[in-house]
Amino acid sequence: MRSSSSPTAASAPSSPHIPGSYPSSSPIESYLRRIHAEIAELKDGKPYSSIPAMANVDPNNFGIALATADGYVYEVGDTREEFSIQSISKPFTYGLALADRGMEAVDAKVDVEPSGDSFNEISLAEGTGRPANAMINAGALTATSLVRSSGGSTRFKRILNTYSAFAGRQLSVSERIYRSELKSGHRNHALAYLLRSFDIIESDPAPVIKDYFRQCSVMVNALDLAMMAATLANSGRNPLSGDQVLDIESVERVLSVMATCGMYDDAGAWLSSVGMPAKSGVGGGTIAVLPGQVGLAVYSPPLDEHGSSVRGVATSQRISHDMQLHFVRAARTGRSAIRNVYDITAAPSGIRRTDEAVEVLRSHGHRAQVLELNGDLLFAGAESVVRALSTLDDDVDMVVLDLRSVDEVSEVALRLFAESAEMLAMNRLGLVLVDGEGTVTNDLAARGREVPSFPTRNAAVEYCETQLIASYGSELVLPDVMEPVESPALNQLDPEDAQKVQDLMEERVYDDGDVVRRVGQRFGGVFFIVSGMIATSMPAPDGSRIKLTTLGPGMTFGEMALGTDKRQETTVKASGPVRLKVLTADAMDSLEEENPRLAVELWKALTRDAYTRVEQYLRESALRARD
Repeated sequence: MRSSSSPTAASAPSSPHIPGSYPSSSPIESYLRRIHAEIAELKDGKPYSSIPAMANVDPNNFGIALATADGYVYEVGDTREEFSIQSISKPFTYGLALADRGMEAVDAKVDVEPSGDSFNEISLAEGTGRPANAMINAGALTATSLVRSSGGSTRFKRILNTYSAFAGRQLSVSERIYRSELKSGHRNHALAYLLRSFDIIESDPAPVIKDYFRQCSVMVNALDLAMMAATLANSGRNPLSGDQVLDIESVERVLSVMATCGMYDDAGAWLSSVGMPAKSGVGGGTIAVLPGQVGLAVYSPPLDEHGSSVRGVATSQRISHDMQLHFVRAARTGRSAIRNVYDITAAPSGIRRTDEAVEVLRSHGHRAQVLELNGDLLFAGAESVVRALSTLDDDVDMVVLDLRSVDEVSEVALRLFAESAEMLAMNRLGLVLVDGEGTVTNDLAARGREVPSFPTRNAAVEYCETQLIASYGSELVLPDVMEPVESPALNQLDPEDAQKVQDLMEERVYDDGDVVRRVGQRFGGVFFIVSGMIATSMPAPDGSRIKLTTLGPGMTFGEMALGTDKRQETTVKASGPVRLKVLTADAMDSLEEENPRLAVELWKALTRDAYTRVEQYLRESALRARD
């Protein structure tokens, strides 16, 4: 697992309307709120005044909405304040024209080259009159003229319905802004008639002009625009409704033109500093799209000299930089990094527990959740993990992040994990890692956040089980010392009989790492653990060792050799100091001769205990296979 670090020392991330059990926000929401507060201090620029109906907008309005490719939205500020879409309409109408007419027919009318001019320049090819691209007004008027009426729906109704499908709700037109544009938009009138003179617009331009002004007067908010951008990021499928609004070929062309032409004469600087296809509008809106990952929308009316929102540009630059969203860094398709989610009862550790401990885990195992992660943890993948951590159920006490199948961890993912660990700690939740390479573990430690980390999921689950048993069980559930007479194997006997059996045992002591039994050894008796822990393992086909179980006080081992030609099938080692009592083979033979009744009762007890453990093992194996 590699860490893809960045030289930036950025802040951390955020998310506004996340349903969850935590009083504190997620790291992504916290981040957005922080940069919103900082960028709100920018007072440069002025709202657009050439359209009288838009002149009196509040310059302090400022909202940020970030929608993932699977439709989860983070929002902060004035994200529900409506404003006119203006030039942000252009890529969506262009996409509809491409779907209606096909690439070749549209290309014959409008080019795909950056003009280097402002949005309202007359950038027409000499001789043909073909506009440079569909993002400038001349090209946008052409794209509007290419949209067909169909199935009883007028051209504009189809345009409006397409915008609505992208946004995921029915949008409407501001008649006041439309009439103001129609009255004051002399340059666009002139452009339309000039295009008609070159046969770029092939019919009466007056209806085209009206439809163009209507599409610019569609009312949206930042949340709508974020979802429209996320639909483009999701290959033209609205991530919430599931509707395929635009085909992938058209989406590819739209995003390509947005990348090179969407920010007009500032397109080069934008692509360099932000690195995402984008579109601005004089209404104060800005959208940016990272294919496969996110759609960003910002609303703030004051504009710069290019006709773009001052705060929209600053916000986009900041988020791209901090979240590593530039297409060069985040070129790989984003998807949820979470492969599987389950609680530890679905994949128990396999440690033999007392009956009381098993019951505690049966009742409380759901309090420890495992999230299996995979792939590259770039922004989109890390976001899905942070979202899951921010929305855990109220009764969850611990969460295990299994990183074994993760390939690369970006700097932004490491920052998000650090803030998530802090968030979990504040809410008294334990974070546990399965991190064989230690990438995330070491980074958290360097940031002052030590968390339990294990090389295998089994070890992490074992840790969680022990924590749950300690929290929800009685003092007797995890005893430090248990004499054989109290063990599950012998407590089925009459107390006097159990004591007689214990009196026949030998006591043995082992240090950490000492081998108690080896594979292939003949039956050496039944071993009762009085204190300490025992680990069992067996050889794997490749020569390595497979850890099977961990046994604690009150547990037994060795008796299974009786059913396998009286030979040991596992290697048994002391895990720390261990004290055992052993009912040796000779002692068992003597018991059969001297007290056959008690010998029979002992065999019954051992058989019942063995059957119970085999049944538990089969149940756990079935759960693992299902998982």
